[in-house]
Amino acid sequence: MQEKQASLSIKNWSDDDKPREKLVQKGKAVLSDAELIAILIGSGSRNESAVELSKRILASVNNNLNELGRLSIKQLMEFKGIGEAKAVTIGAALEMGRRRRGEEAQKITKIQSSKSVFELLQPIMGELEHEEFWIVYLNNSNKVLHRAQLSKGGITGTLVDVRLVMKQALELGAVALILAHNHPSGTLKPSNADKQITQKLKVAGEALDLKVLDHLIITQKEYFSFADEGVL
Repeated sequence: MQEKQASLSIKNWSDDDKPREKLVQKGKAVLSDAELIAILIGSGSRNESAVELSKRILASVNNNLNELGRLSIKQLMEFKGIGEAKAVTIGAALEMGRRRRGEEAQKITKIQSSKSVFELLQPIMGELEHEEFWIVYLNNSNKVLHRAQLSKGGITGTLVDVRLVMKQALELGAVALILAHNHPSGTLKPSNADKQITQKLKVAGEALDLKVLDHLIITQKEYFSFADEGVL
């Protein structure tokens, strides 16, 4: 029994199989997600190596790092072998990754497609557990003048103030708008309320010579574009 337990320790693995040594020798890109998490937590338990523990944690979220990032410290600590310190380390690392994506998104200054909008806003709202409604204000070259959260609500929906949207558009000198909100449930199907608010903003914009170019529903990894699907 002792021999089996000893074999589970990373210290007893060959250098090629040790995550830290593997990273130093071969580079971080060759490591699996489980190996990267194993480096963060440092050790597993008596009956499970750090890598095996990491694989178990990832399996619980279908090997989806975005889903892992949504787990609270308390939820991470429910895994045997994960104490508060290890849970905090995992949470901090994933938050740094989210912020890095956010900084990269800030470099997007011109909207060229619905994908550009997704890349701009997904780091902000893609992993939220509540709905938020955002507006991207554009000039006549489709360059981003401003992006703003219009409302924040619960899982069931948000309230949108059409007058506030138009007021800010005029103040910014915008000529076009792109609407976006997230669906925490993960569904990409627009609701009747989504269609109604899109039409309401579109009509209000036309009265002021402002174009609503698109409305995106954003989830963790995907998006639905009203313009691309021909339902704007």
